[in-house]
Amino acid sequence: MTDISLIDRLLDVIEHDIVPKTVEGVADGNKLFGAAILRKDDRSLVLAETNNETENPLWHGEVHCLKRFYEMPKAERVDTKEAIFLSSHEPCSLCLSAITWTGFDNFFYLFSHEDSRDSFDIPHDLKILKEVFTLDPGGYNAENAYWKSFSIRKLVHSLPDPERGRLEARIHTISARYDELSAAYQASKAENDIPLN
Repeated sequence: MTDISLIDRLLDVIEHDIVPKTVEGVADGNKLFGAAILRKDDRSLVLAETNNETENPLWHGEVHCLKRFYEMPKAERVDTKEAIFLSSHEPCSLCLSAITWTGFDNFFYLFSHEDSRDSFDIPHDLKILKEVFTLDPGGYNAENAYWKSFSIRKLVHSLPDPERGRLEARIHTISARYDELSAAYQASKAENDIPLN
């Protein structure tokens, strides 16, 4: 059974914690990908971050979040097995590996690889999966010995109304904000030196 309160909380974190950081990141020339870490027990936010590829092309939203997480004093960090990993967009191969190597047993995402390609004009995730790993869209194992992944949109789609309609309206509002961020990034990306912009 889908936990509606968890979906609401994840959307809250995207809207109120990841998006504000992403607004700043896009203004600095970065892509619009962000991530957060929450405690499983009370769903409190540990950390939210965004893409910082203008500093280092490896600092994708998820990897930059993990970098910042491991810069925290150990006493302030939650064990990754006791945490929820949240990504604004379906993680690319680099970020999938980083989530795996850091021991998370789950991740949730709002926008799919196809959304990154089609809605946000950032096709690199799918191109790399195809060129390097010969995987078609959706070809990686979304549930494996390391973690289970969850598309927030698919979870919402499985719900009955009125909750489905209410949550789809929330997602629509968040998506409109990401459309604005995407337009800003696309308009300025020629000015940065990110290798795969």
